[in-house]
Amino acid sequence: MTIVEAPADWPATEEAARALQDDLRCRVVLADEAPPVGCGLVTGVDVAYDDGRDLVAAAAVVLDASDLHVVAEATAVGRVSFPYVPGLLAFRELPTVRAALEALGTDPGLVVCDGYGLAHPRRFGLASHLGVLMDLPAIGVAKNPFVFRHEEPGPARGDTAPLRADDGEEVGRALRTRAGVKPLFVSAGHRTTLEAACAHTLHLARDFRLPETTRRADALCRRALREATGSR
Repeated sequence: MTIVEAPADWPATEEAARALQDDLRCRVVLADEAPPVGCGLVTGVDVAYDDGRDLVAAAAVVLDASDLHVVAEATAVGRVSFPYVPGLLAFRELPTVRAALEALGTDPGLVVCDGYGLAHPRRFGLASHLGVLMDLPAIGVAKNPFVFRHEEPGPARGDTAPLRADDGEEVGRALRTRAGVKPLFVSAGHRTTLEAACAHTLHLARDFRLPETTRRADALCRRALREATGSR
């Protein structure tokens, strides 16, 4: 088994990581360059950790957006490349996530991250960081709102409410994907808009609260970690 290591120039300190965020954040493009909803390919990425062994397993699962069947999938296992610091989680995961995406052998289309894009204290979460580094359209779909506030969206599928920073900036939206079920928190990452990110998320969450991309990638990365560590 090949273990992915972080690049030699990967930030090793909080100061260096924040400086890199500042440098890359200006490259984020908030324009709709992804395929239309229900067209082309869409790829879910997710990670699972084994803290005792200092390992992270990443999975990338490509779906045909028209009917959500699996087109391709790949995994990678790497060393955790950065300590746990809120707001800097992308630095723990990105080398291994990137390796999984590069192992696909196909254009991933729109990338859906289990996390944040602009809905991040420094407006540069995993979806933005990954999108900029790999020049891919990317969105963040998170299970909680991190540090931002929102009103409760309406009870019906498709209802939304703005996710706002303290200064009132809309950084994402709370999106109800199933009637009467708690919302998800959607934000644009790179080469897409918030409106498009919400539309894609609703399409992908056809049968469950979570997008099918996230469900598939979550299951695959957990399996990859079990296989890598010999656990059950």
